[in-house]
Amino acid sequence: MATVAEQITEIVRGAAEIVLESELRDRLSQHRPLTVKAGFDPTAPDLHLGHTVLLNKMRQFQEFGHDVVFLIGDFTGMIGDPSGRSATRPALTREEIDANADTYKRQVYKILDPDMTRLEFNSKWMAPMDAAGLVQLAAKHTMARILERDDFKKRYQSGQSIAVHELLYPIVQGYDSVALKADVELGGTDQTFNLLVGRQIQQSYGQPKQVVLTVPLLEGTDGVNKMSKSLGNYVGITEPPDEMFGKLMSISDELMWRYFELLSFRSLPEISGLKRSVSMGRNPRDIKYLLADEIVTRFHDQAAARSAQQRFIALHRHGEIPTDLEVTVLACADPAMGLPQLLREAGLAASASEAIRIARQGGVRIDGERVADPTMPIRADGEARVYQVGKRRFARVKLVSER
Repeated sequence: MATVAEQITEIVRGAAEIVLESELRDRLSQHRPLTVKAGFDPTAPDLHLGHTVLLNKMRQFQEFGHDVVFLIGDFTGMIGDPSGRSATRPALTREEIDANADTYKRQVYKILDPDMTRLEFNSKWMAPMDAAGLVQLAAKHTMARILERDDFKKRYQSGQSIAVHELLYPIVQGYDSVALKADVELGGTDQTFNLLVGRQIQQSYGQPKQVVLTVPLLEGTDGVNKMSKSLGNYVGITEPPDEMFGKLMSISDELMWRYFELLSFRSLPEISGLKRSVSMGRNPRDIKYLLADEIVTRFHDQAAARSAQQRFIALHRHGEIPTDLEVTVLACADPAMGLPQLLREAGLAASASEAIRIARQGGVRIDGERVADPTMPIRADGEARVYQVGKRRFARVKLVSER
């Protein structure tokens, strides 16, 4: 096992806060595998790179030989995490939770070592708990502490409803740490309150208080807002290699170093060396290629990453249209189909309105020619044309008439 100093150097890398670092040093000095817990409510099964910041930290603990517990909050998922919410979160059904949990498991092992990951569900200890046990658990925390929480405080002061079951969420999450005898709990900075409740609940049950380590919320490709699907600034870990590579190449040179720190498995000295090379005149684009190659390789493979880079260079450096596009045949009941509908059915736009918006911004081309009329009709003449939306989305479409 690595020395305490070596472990601390990597563990603090990219961490937002550690409560308390002195306690972490003491635990590591015991030279035993620590139980390191991180909980995930199975509410959104498709992960993006923002989620992997926490998974990367779990992986670091695994590499140092610690016992990592990937906890799926199937019980707490039926409550709904109120963190950052201005209204009660809809509860998930058992079927939704099971489906989402299966999707999680398929994705997280792209980062975590499955042989070194202990998968747990908190229904294992919460489902058998009777009403008397839940009342006793609730007695371990106070309403005053609950209402210190910013989101609850705002809702209470504004007269918005707070369901009683929401008040149980941080207490139940805290009890997870008791059930697992956690030495360390990891979470995003938006989970700080819940994680600190875990320390207090453990103390109430006579256990040593867990160390809390929070990681920052990763900025999206826009470099401003938290990575989010709803904002469209995300990089999904199941996205095609070309899409993933292109999005990573689109980030700013400044944001690139943030991604290296939080997402790359390269050592800190190696990253420092890359920074020095840029300061001495190396093109930041070349360093960004290394980042994109590493991330795409992790979630696909090396061959896919190299192919994605070649296509990216051909497209963006030389302005070439991909030559390996398969023909998609769309049938049309009328002699023509509106461009927005065609782009939606070809998978190039999520909706007709999105297609119109991008076209008005000059982001739609047909066979390399920019489209001036976003609602233009496309004749169903059976001719294959290359449609481009934005910088990276292409499709070769043949529109045929059903008549």
